[in-house]
Amino acid sequence: MNIAPAIHQEKVTQTDLARGDGWSVSDVICRCGPEDKPYEEQHGPSVIAAVLSGNFVYRSDRGSTLMAAGSLMLGNAGACYSCGHEHGAGDRCLAFHFTPGFLEDVAGGLPGLRWIDFPQHRLPPMATLTPLFAAAETALLEEDAPALEELALRMAGAALRLSHADSPPPDRARDIGRIAAAARLIEEHYTEPLTIADIAARVGLSRYHFLRLFSATMGMTPYQYLLNRRLRAAARTLRADRRSVLDAALSSGFGDLSEFTRRFRRTFGQTPASYRSKR
Repeated sequence: MNIAPAIHQEKVTQTDLARGDGWSVSDVICRCGPEDKPYEEQHGPSVIAAVLSGNFVYRSDRGSTLMAAGSLMLGNAGACYSCGHEHGAGDRCLAFHFTPGFLEDVAGGLPGLRWIDFPQHRLPPMATLTPLFAAAETALLEEDAPALEELALRMAGAALRLSHADSPPPDRARDIGRIAAAARLIEEHYTEPLTIADIAARVGLSRYHFLRLFSATMGMTPYQYLLNRRLRAAARTLRADRRSVLDAALSSGFGDLSEFTRRFRRTFGQTPASYRSKR
């Protein structure tokens, strides 16, 4: 049985990819833009949506927050929400839906965790999530159902564990637009030699104010966000395209092979060559 709710919005395409006992996963592509007015919706089962590209504003009973590529959108069963694209058009998410029993099973393996509701409605991009996003992009590309089942367990575990950490302060609505533009700029130009000065100038902020605002909103610095985006692209190139380590490094924006290898190993726990050889 598919537990994912149907999406009826004209500009949203949902493709069911895989399902199992208590879980399902869908590829959701949204083409909404600033001209489309957000409207209230309601989550069916609990949901974890991995934002693969684009960004949007997610509004729930916990406030408004920016969902940029590399973020996890969290929704509790039956909760009302809305999504808006006032700062840019389009996004793509890999959406996992879970029954209470599935989440209870996962929570049982996490010491000290007593509740299966998500106390936060977003996990910002962070290095901890980069391997999960790389695995998500590869599984999506290869339509690998067994990999998606494993990924559903890993996503649920990460979301439950990380969302029960200390909650961050809510985003200020007036800052979301500029940070959304900055995140989209990085996403579209991550292979180029971007600097803080370049990005800050594009969004109309001083370098120092931009650095502080981006870090507070996204949970990491602009450079960390850029590195994570490059590493995700490199991981996909290594495993999906089967290209050489050097090709993966250069095509993802790294100019130095030793730096790439060092950063990749720190994030993924293995060398690029080892990652490439595993399926």
